[in-house]
Amino acid sequence: MWTRALALGAVAALASCRAQPTEPKFPTAHRDVAPIVGDAFSTEDARDRVGEAEEVMQLAELKPGMSVADVGAGEGYYTVRLAPVVGKKGRVLAEDIVPEVRDGLSDRVQREQLDNVSVKLGTPDDPMLPAASFDRVLMVHMYHEVQSPYAFLWHLRDGVKPNGLVVVVDSNRPVSRHGIPPAELKCEFAALGMQPVKFQMLTGGEVYYMAFRATGPKPAPDKIVPCKG
Repeated sequence: MWTRALALGAVAALASCRAQPTEPKFPTAHRDVAPIVGDAFSTEDARDRVGEAEEVMQLAELKPGMSVADVGAGEGYYTVRLAPVVGKKGRVLAEDIVPEVRDGLSDRVQREQLDNVSVKLGTPDDPMLPAASFDRVLMVHMYHEVQSPYAFLWHLRDGVKPNGLVVVVDSNRPVSRHGIPPAELKCEFAALGMQPVKFQMLTGGEVYYMAFRATGPKPAPDKIVPCKG
C-alpha cells in the first residue's frame, strides 16, 4: 500500500507539473538598452520652463473624464499634471517598477491629495495594466530603458481601450545616449500590430511626440518578427 501510494503521488505531481502553463517566449531586441539612471528625467522647474507637459497633453487631446496610465512615472512629474486635466471624473494610474520609487510617488499623491490617482508596481516586462481600461497610455522619456520591448508592448497593448492611444515621448538619438530614433520606435510598435497616428517634434529640441493605435491583431509571442539591428 505504501509503495502504491508513493507511485500515485508521483503520478499526481508529474501531472501537476505538466499542467503548469509555460511562459511565453518573446524575441530579443537587436538593439541597446539604456540603463535606468534615476527616477527623475530633469528638474521639474526646468521642464516647466520649456512647457513640455502642456504641449504633450494638448497633442494627446486629453479631456476631463479620461482614464490615463503614466507608465514609468518616476517621481510623478506627469502624474500630478495629468490629474487636474482629466478631472474628478477621470482617472490616472501611475506605474513604476522600482518599489522605492512607487512608495515615494504614493506619498506624493497622498500629500497633494490627488484623489483621482492610484499608484501601481509593475515589472520590467509587464506594466500590469488592467485590461481595456485606458484612453491614453503615456511613456515619457523611459521607453529606451525597456529591456524586453516586445514582451513589454505585448502586455501593455491589452490595457488600452478600443481606439485608445499609446503615447511615447522620447529623444531622437541613439538608445545608448538615452533616446530612440523614431524609425526604430515605429518598427518595434509595428511588430505588435500598432501604427503611428501622430508625430511631432516638440518645441525647442530633439524630443518628439509619437502616438500609436492598434490597427491589427496582437501576434502570438512566437510570431513576433523583431526589427533588424
